[in-house]
Amino acid sequence: MRRIAAGFGGLVMQAVIGILSSRHPVRLPIHLLLLSIWLIPTPAQASAYVEAPRIVAALEQGQAAERGVGIRKNTGLAIEFYCDAATMGSSEGFFRIGRMFMRERKLRSPRLANAYLALAARLGHREAAMLHDPLVQNANIDEVCSSFYGSVGQPKFDLDGYIARLSPEKRKVAALIRQKAPQYGVDTRMALGVALAESNLDVNAVSPKNAQGVMQLIPGTQERFGVQKPFDAEQNIKGGLAYLKWLQNRFGGNLNLVAAAYNAGEGTVERYGGVPPYVETQNYVRRVMGFAGISHSAIR
Repeated sequence: MRRIAAGFGGLVMQAVIGILSSRHPVRLPIHLLLLSIWLIPTPAQASAYVEAPRIVAALEQGQAAERGVGIRKNTGLAIEFYCDAATMGSSEGFFRIGRMFMRERKLRSPRLANAYLALAARLGHREAAMLHDPLVQNANIDEVCSSFYGSVGQPKFDLDGYIARLSPEKRKVAALIRQKAPQYGVDTRMALGVALAESNLDVNAVSPKNAQGVMQLIPGTQERFGVQKPFDAEQNIKGGLAYLKWLQNRFGGNLNLVAAAYNAGEGTVERYGGVPPYVETQNYVRRVMGFAGISHSAIR
């Protein structure tokens, strides 16, 4: 189910954008358009999506970039994180993008703000519906946030600075990953990147698919790598590191493929012969590599 949702999520977003774009609507077959609209979550479902650990992590990291907490203030990076949350189904992600286009002096664009607020409102975000101005025409956005990825001249994500401003509990988790990763032959920053993308170092995180703990291990993965207490930070991290090591061996050390497989499953990566064409998975690989400071210019 995770793979279906990840692959179809892009079509859902395109369908919504097509509805909003008055001049250049996205041309989808009518059955896909209707199905996409049907799959858009209700307000109650939207809040469930917002609670998913990967979405919460992206929103928290976006807020840090927007406000300059632990890392240099970077509006482009903030929008990237909010976009990632949005493409995973978060109305709050769309809302925060719209709010930035409404409030940030250098970004200010009433039409773009309105378009993103309209997307958030369609996904059930009440505050977005209140801020949306019906007298302002929505901007045409053919793809969700694609123009913001890889902005030229944007500073890299300051992994150490970001972690240093997290709670004491999360800093302890990061220290544990730094201690254990070399023992498994896993790049420390890569391991931290996965943990940040999965749960933002939250040992109690539980996803709608029942992935658990800081490294978001599903029960099957826990069983494969001997994790008996998934909410014990050390056990969960060891299980996640063992899985990363196993993926490294399987994909010849290609970290792009390791990250993709951690997100979408190793079988999916092998079937496509590279990073799958899923919006969520491609964003996930970019985010993990960005945290780790590893080039991801050629995702394949």
